[in-house]
Amino acid sequence: MTSALLYSMAGLALFAIGFFGVVVASHVMRKILALNVMGVGIFMFLIALAKRNPLVVDPLPHALVLTGIVIAVAGTALALNLMVRIHHIDQSSQEQSK
Repeated sequence: MTSALLYSMAGLALFAIGFFGVVVASHVMRKILALNVMGVGIFMFLIALAKRNPLVVDPLPHALVLTGIVIAVAGTALALNLMVRIHHIDQSSQEQSK
C-alpha cells in the first residue's frame, strides 16, 4: 500500500464521516465542525493526488490546499459569528415576548 493510496483512503473516510455529521447533527455548531472535517478530507485527497508520478510531485494541488485552508478558516469564523449573532437575536426576541 503506497502512501498516496493511504492518504486517499483516509481523505475519503474523513469526507464520509463529515458528510454523515452534516446530515445527522441537529446543532449548528456540530454541522460547522462536520463541514470542517469534510474539508480536511478533501485537502488530504488533493495532497494524495499531487503524487501521481513517483519521481515528480505536482505543486499545484499543494497551492490549492494552502489557499483552501485559508478560505476554510475564514468561512468557519464567519459561520461561527453568524451562529452567535442568531443565538443573541433569538434570546432577545424571547425576552421581549415575555
